[in-house]
Amino acid sequence: MDNIRNPRLSLQDLGIEQPEPSAPARRSGITSIPDKDKVYVAVKNALLDGYAGVILRGPPGTSKSWYAKEIALTIAGDEPNCAFFVQFHPSYQYEDFIEGWVPNSSGGFALLPKTFLNMCAEAEENPERIYVLVIDEISRSDAARVFGEALTYLETSKRGMPFSLASGTTTSVPSNIVIIGTMNPWDRGVDDIDVALLRRFAQIDMLPDVAILDELLTRNGVDRGLIDSVSQFFSALQRQSNPMLHVGHAYFAHVKDAESLGRVWEFQLRHHFRSACRLEPDELRKLESMWAQLVAPSLALAPVASEVPANVQPVESEAK
Repeated sequence: MDNIRNPRLSLQDLGIEQPEPSAPARRSGITSIPDKDKVYVAVKNALLDGYAGVILRGPPGTSKSWYAKEIALTIAGDEPNCAFFVQFHPSYQYEDFIEGWVPNSSGGFALLPKTFLNMCAEAEENPERIYVLVIDEISRSDAARVFGEALTYLETSKRGMPFSLASGTTTSVPSNIVIIGTMNPWDRGVDDIDVALLRRFAQIDMLPDVAILDELLTRNGVDRGLIDSVSQFFSALQRQSNPMLHVGHAYFAHVKDAESLGRVWEFQLRHHFRSACRLEPDELRKLESMWAQLVAPSLALAPVASEVPANVQPVESEAK
């Protein structure tokens, strides 16, 4: 598609009627994500297909939040104030997102619009702009309850249609609003996420990527031998049957040498693996053995192998 080459997503690209802007846009200094980036292209195609937004889903450390932010700012273009960011969590509610009663100075309560209604109002006042809402960890709250009546009107065919909230407030969801969510598919709340909400979103897999890992470590000046050792371990992880073990490349984003790599194991990985394998001690010992054989020899650290029982089988075949 010809318009994929344009790094900015316009209202015209999305099939939204665009009024003439009243004044030329001013540059904000934001560096757009590369226009051929595969995740950005997937997001753009999903929006062109008529989805209300996208959900970037993948295990921890796969750059979901980074991509959500960068793509949101790219779509918002010269108007960074058109990008809104929230994070869902178990106590986040309709009253935090749509509208809620809050104490006022007279000792009573006032009904005030919250993040989503405020964004809708701004988008309606500025139809020539695209507004992007990033919802980090969209599965960690009851998303259908948080959106309430607005859930139905996220549908692109219902954009701009007035509807009533429980309070009697009349509102609508403008056509120039895009939503980008992030989600770890192994979070506890994922199984309960509303199917009606998911149906309105394209879901894009964000997977651990050894090529990105190599690029990160090379950019950080890590020795090639060490990069190869980490890449072998990383690739072996992705072949494990337990999906909780498929950690992402971003875990290694700040590795610059053997010492900092050792700290990634000490501060992050071994704790994550212990949690993921709490009911499978043999699986944990296998991972520790993998680290000991594939990475520890390259480190100027005490070998992790000292903690591994002698009867653990070698993993050379998995590392190839």
